[in-house]
Amino acid sequence: MNGILRILWFALIVRPLVLCIMGVNIRNRAGLREAFPAILVANHNSHLDAMVLMSIFPLSKLGKVRPVAAQDYFLKNRWLAWFALNVIGIIPFTRLAPMHREDPFAACSAALEHGDALIFFPEGTRGEPERMTEFRTGIAHLAGRHPDVPVIPVFMHGAGKALPKGEWVLVPVICDVVVGPALRWDGCRKSFMHHLKESFSEMAALVCPNIKK
Repeated sequence: MNGILRILWFALIVRPLVLCIMGVNIRNRAGLREAFPAILVANHNSHLDAMVLMSIFPLSKLGKVRPVAAQDYFLKNRWLAWFALNVIGIIPFTRLAPMHREDPFAACSAALEHGDALIFFPEGTRGEPERMTEFRTGIAHLAGRHPDVPVIPVFMHGAGKALPKGEWVLVPVICDVVVGPALRWDGCRKSFMHHLKESFSEMAALVCPNIKK
């Protein structure tokens, strides 16, 4: 039942909104061929970000595409929680105190072992429109646990203007999506984060050379 609801939501509402009313220019779509399992790492400026990324996958694959989202936000009331879990298919991520012993990446690891593609926003929260902030190193921890899973950088530009943080009125703005070459865990957190940052700098330069970083 949940799979049917997800397909109907994306086929009848999200895809027409994103692909027709807004419009998406995607570069290197072929880079998503390694997406199952995979970790898609994207910059984050809008609630539209996950919707845009999920929309570029075939409807038949939506059940295997799982955005990782903050539990304290998306599970804060039962109606939003039901929609986020059953229709969008999020993996709730608990932002824990440093001394908490619960494994915050357990559900992510289980999904990857199941062959899913995760959408991961390492900035941790939505930033100012079209402005990237520093990536948190949680992505390195997850990549290190699954060294055989490709990490696919995806740079997006436009969604932050179409629906910035705190706004609820959509402004039709074409969204550029650049899929970068897949990265692999190299055994060093510092090196991995450096290569990830360099990849985003290169992708950003393709579509918005003057973006603030």
